[in-house]
Amino acid sequence: MNRNPHPDRAAIAAGQIEQLRSLVAELFPSNKFYARKLQSAGITFDIASLPDFSARFPFTTKQELVADQLANPPFGSNLTYPLDRYTRFHQTSGTSGAPLRWLDTPESWDGMIECWTEIFRAAGVNAGDRVMFAFSFGPFLGFWLAFESAARLGCLCLPGGGMSSEARARMIFDHRATVLCCTPTYAIRLGEVARAAGAKSEIKTIIVAGEPGGSIPGTRKRIEELWPGARVFDHHGMTETGPVTYECPAQPGVLHVIESAYFAEVIDPASEKPASSGELVLTTLGRTGSPLLRYRTGDLVKCGVRNAECGTPPCACGRNEMTLEGGILGRADDMVIVRGVNVYPSAVEEIIRGFGEIVEYRVQVAQKNSLAELRLEIEPAKEVQNLADLLARVGGAFETAFSLRVPVSAVAPGTLPRFELKAQRWTKTSR
Repeated sequence: MNRNPHPDRAAIAAGQIEQLRSLVAELFPSNKFYARKLQSAGITFDIASLPDFSARFPFTTKQELVADQLANPPFGSNLTYPLDRYTRFHQTSGTSGAPLRWLDTPESWDGMIECWTEIFRAAGVNAGDRVMFAFSFGPFLGFWLAFESAARLGCLCLPGGGMSSEARARMIFDHRATVLCCTPTYAIRLGEVARAAGAKSEIKTIIVAGEPGGSIPGTRKRIEELWPGARVFDHHGMTETGPVTYECPAQPGVLHVIESAYFAEVIDPASEKPASSGELVLTTLGRTGSPLLRYRTGDLVKCGVRNAECGTPPCACGRNEMTLEGGILGRADDMVIVRGVNVYPSAVEEIIRGFGEIVEYRVQVAQKNSLAELRLEIEPAKEVQNLADLLARVGGAFETAFSLRVPVSAVAPGTLPRFELKAQRWTKTSR
């Protein structure tokens, strides 16, 4: 019997509860972190349903995990098996605090490779493609998963670690790469280098992650302008969870949650009650060696669930998995309140990418007592002649979007840093 490629909501939920029960049963008593956490909360590991799980089981936070690793160095106590069962080590970037170290067993690793394979398939990548991985391979999870998944899929994999942008662009041309994997910021940077080189690329698919830019219309437009004939496919994941979503083939800017591997919830960050828009909470169903139960990711999303029983048809692509409209909208800890207005980095980037004359930018947040002020630096393209007009138009766009006057200044071409990994364009100072 052929497996249904797009199971309905009932089949998705049935698979999730089965995996969830097996996962939780495996944690007692071998996983010290969760055995201790759940027993202290009086939680029994019998689960009647998915709503029962959500109602009774506590959240897991990054702060708990960091504290556990500090108390139980170097890897913490969230390990279900003896250490010799683990073969993979990765860690987070640590951009918002201490990095988390994460170990995986071969079984958990294989499950996450399947998730990355789903991302490639949704993007139309197949064995005939030549995939350029334009980043330096370090301890971050996504690089290794993407590379191994593409190899298993039968693609020719082109590693771009330890190379200049010019050398990577040349590799794309010389080896006729058809797929590019990198961050949205670096897709722009590499596109500028490729354009300057003057050669025609055969890139048809650009898979991005690491920043919300892949689902920001202005950023997508800029990337696709620099790589004529290519389509951007967004996805997202985290070292501590693995690859979580892939972009809908039929709806750019909409992400599908890989619900065969994750039980996803959305809550109001303040009340912690279920909500249609709010913070994404994830339970990793197949990563038994180092699991997460109801992990508060800090990612802000707007969700849609396909439910045939309520008359909601499948997505335009035929899938019934949860959708995140507009991708990852921002981070709960990234929002800045400026004179009573909530400002997210993704909203700022959307404005900036509307100006093709801007090559790069930087935002300065000056905090004085409880008040925050924004200042924007832009790096114009070399061909810009009327800089005063550009500064005025950018300032006007911010005033229109936020009803705020944001001082905008320009720096000389080539001044602002370029980023290969996650861009760090926001700086915060206290006055």
